[in-house]
Amino acid sequence: MFHKKVHQNEQGEREINMTPLIDVSLVLVVMLLLATPLTFESSIAVNKSATSAQTADSVSNEKRIELRVVSEEKVQVNRNLVNREVLVETLQPLLEASSPALVVVACADNVSHRAFVDVLDKAKLCGATEIAVMGR
Repeated sequence: MFHKKVHQNEQGEREINMTPLIDVSLVLVVMLLLATPLTFESSIAVNKSATSAQTADSVSNEKRIELRVVSEEKVQVNRNLVNREVLVETLQPLLEASSPALVVVACADNVSHRAFVDVLDKAKLCGATEIAVMGR
């Protein structure tokens, strides 16, 4: 059975132990002080496209090189179909002739990840300064 501790002084007055009440109150105050700054934090700031949009530098289609990985062995370089083994020999002169060296790479659905990464690596080794991956 639970008994309250009650202290009695000489006059017969009873007093309640206030220490647990003060401890609980101080813990609640500390939790409130710690939680208050969290309520003022907002979510992650995202810039809206209308206010943060900048005009993009227009790159004409003649200055960029388009690669499309058609199959495991074939790559389309500016609409010319070549084998993946001779991609470096085909891509090197084109990259040396283009000043921005922008390469846009697209991939067919049935091509493995290994073949796609191999094409990206070969483009980087040939001197492509910017590589853009085209999605659907």
